[in-house]
Amino acid sequence: MEKILIVDDENDIAELISDILEDEGYETVIANDGKTAIKLVKEENFDLILLDVMMPDISGTEVCASIRNETSCPIIFVTAKTNLTSKLVGFEVGADDYITKPFVNEELVARVKAHLRREGRLNTKKANVIKIGEIKLNKESFEVFKNDELIMLSTKEFELLRYLMENAGIVLSKEQIYQSVWKNNYGDIGTVAVNIKSLRNKLDTDEKYIKTIWGMGYKFVKDVQWKSGQIKH
Repeated sequence: MEKILIVDDENDIAELISDILEDEGYETVIANDGKTAIKLVKEENFDLILLDVMMPDISGTEVCASIRNETSCPIIFVTAKTNLTSKLVGFEVGADDYITKPFVNEELVARVKAHLRREGRLNTKKANVIKIGEIKLNKESFEVFKNDELIMLSTKEFELLRYLMENAGIVLSKEQIYQSVWKNNYGDIGTVAVNIKSLRNKLDTDEKYIKTIWGMGYKFVKDVQWKSGQIKH
């Protein structure tokens, strides 16, 4: 299910857009200010962003310029501004499209679907990247970044982290992890705890992501929710 971020300081409009898109089968997340939107983009993966231009504190154009370094997903401005200069500024900072308010529901849905189809065709590398919070793992290049800083991992540490992130939100027993990552080729089940500790030392010293579920195993935390935003499922 594609996940769409809706950024608008007018909550009634944000909720309306959310209802329209959820009726089409999309998952939506609402942010009512620019700061929340920037935080959410850093913490979660979105397939498309609908962004209001005129917002207090941080404008939509400023938000767009900021998050373009974090995501390559389509960004559609939803705004009452119709002049050419505003549109050109939007495109210059990284927007992919423009929808003017008041909008027709069918046009909104059609544009969202068109951009998601295009993104699915062109961005084939996206499937090779897992991003959860500050941690980004590239399955193709075998690289791991935290806050854009490259983290050096051994082969097994990388495979362990990939397995945990691919199964984020699921409690995995030591036996499951050992069989999936080491495939009983060498060592023993105690190897799991040793490598979990090593991963934590390298990228999760406060145990924000890799949680020990006593008596059961380990879980990689899937979602980070911000108090200042609204998340709908």
